[in-house]
Amino acid sequence: MSSPDLGFELATESHRVRRTFGFIDLSKFTTYGNTYGDDRAVAQLSTFRSIVRSVGSATGVRVAKWLGDGAMLVALDPVGMMSAVLRILRQCSANELDLDLHGGIAEGHVILFEGDDYIGVTVNLAARLADAAKPGQVLAPVELVPGIERTEAVIGPIVVPGFALPVDVADITRAVSLVESRNL
Repeated sequence: MSSPDLGFELATESHRVRRTFGFIDLSKFTTYGNTYGDDRAVAQLSTFRSIVRSVGSATGVRVAKWLGDGAMLVALDPVGMMSAVLRILRQCSANELDLDLHGGIAEGHVILFEGDDYIGVTVNLAARLADAAKPGQVLAPVELVPGIERTEAVIGPIVVPGFALPVDVADITRAVSLVESRNL
């Protein structure tokens, strides 16, 4: 049986690329909206998105997707991503955003799917680390920042849903000077 002629060819190739992913999210956004109303929640979200766009433009970190009250970010290297996320946190604080951010970062090979989406373990790890982060935390695997294992930023192994083995993580917000010293 032959396949129907669709007038175009279906893409059967995937492209494996190395990227760094960051997921950042406004903590307790739903509760905030329910407490203060939609208009005030939207104002918080607008400020957050404006800051993310501004930092992304200045650092080369791209918003891959907006995720309601969060964003999936993509960068070519982990240092650029970590620096951008720390900058976003600082600017949100300086703009007196009522809500804390939390996030997760991971780096590795993924599949660039249909030219505009990323699929793979690295993306999933970054998203799950963001889910596990407390307000004000940005979790990343310890190996992402050489030298971080000797700092108070190390949290240790955590169980990450969907992963067979615990992941040794650190909170990069507790090692700002170490992260920023890598950003030459």
